[in-house]
Amino acid sequence: MIIRQLEASDFERQTELSEFAFQYKTLPEELEARRQSFRPEESWGAFDERDRLLSKMILLPLECWVGGKPLKMGGVAGVATWPEARRSNCVAKLLTHSLEYMKDQGQTISMLHPFSIPFYRKFGWEFTIEQKKYEIDMAQLPKRKDSPGRMETIPKKGELLNELYEAFASAYNGALKRSPDWWANRMLSKPGRVSVWSNESGSTEAYVLYEVKEGVLTVFDWAALNEEARNALWAFLANHDSMAKTIRICVPADDALPFLLPDPRCVKQETHPYFMSRVVDAEGLIGQYAFNESEARDELTLRVSDEYAPWNDRTFRIAFEKDGTAGMTPTEDDAEASCHIRTLTAMLLGGRRPEWLLRGGQLSGSREAARKLERRIPVITPYLPDFF
Repeated sequence: MIIRQLEASDFERQTELSEFAFQYKTLPEELEARRQSFRPEESWGAFDERDRLLSKMILLPLECWVGGKPLKMGGVAGVATWPEARRSNCVAKLLTHSLEYMKDQGQTISMLHPFSIPFYRKFGWEFTIEQKKYEIDMAQLPKRKDSPGRMETIPKKGELLNELYEAFASAYNGALKRSPDWWANRMLSKPGRVSVWSNESGSTEAYVLYEVKEGVLTVFDWAALNEEARNALWAFLANHDSMAKTIRICVPADDALPFLLPDPRCVKQETHPYFMSRVVDAEGLIGQYAFNESEARDELTLRVSDEYAPWNDRTFRIAFEKDGTAGMTPTEDDAEASCHIRTLTAMLLGGRRPEWLLRGGQLSGSREAARKLERRIPVITPYLPDFF
């Protein structure tokens, strides 16, 4: 089996495999546009000795926010295999190769939307991001006073929204740093209109991309920098009550809107696993991670297990500096704590607390080691308003 990047000449056969695996058909009038947007350098394939494509995947060079910093991230997508090649370890070899490639590219973390969580857990990815959806009756929204600011509709241009989006998204772990191309082709290609809210001083502090259709107001994207801006968005959406009876919106997992409603039981809420993440390069990530500050320098020896990335599969000494920076180096010393790469991912990217993981058996070691991690790892909600 040969693992290699795809070439422009592979467009037809990778399209055929995608159509079969994901059960869609590219219309003739769409084919040329798809050919022009095809980026073979972002696609990898497993080929047999006769150069037949057996399996393929897309590896997107992205960035996401972690601890308020944009970090390089490898986005895994479009994984597909022909039925006759399944159970032949094609995807396992692609994923293993992708880890080496991502490490070489400086992508210390990876994310994906799984067809099966157990399948990707085998390779070190862990469920880190929940998606929370509301379906709310307009009549259930609380009566709000008029805001002193103002709403206005603006052109659908990413450059008008990106600064506000980044101020909002950087407060979460996992939200993408959106490029101009991402804005144009992934977000603002959605139907509907964009409205923004500005405060009394004229500073824009909220936006919403939404559509009203068949009595339902669907929010595709939104951001609000503070409670005043957030309240203004809800008041604006509520003003569509003559057109829509229901609002559908995705929110961060820690959103507490139902508590503020007259009857929280009348709100349909769904929270379910959404995206998985993986620490690709533990040393690289720890060196960039923003830990909590402390009055004193700390050290911790941690044994990490990782069957598919041998550079992570060792004992490390983590030195936490007073200013929240840290360094991670291999050591021969005995470990104070140990965990699988999935658990390290859950702690650093998924908002799972060390003491909870210790009680659940995912983290092993002394209680003092868990407390040290508990003090140093900041509490940040994971959130991803995008899809890939």
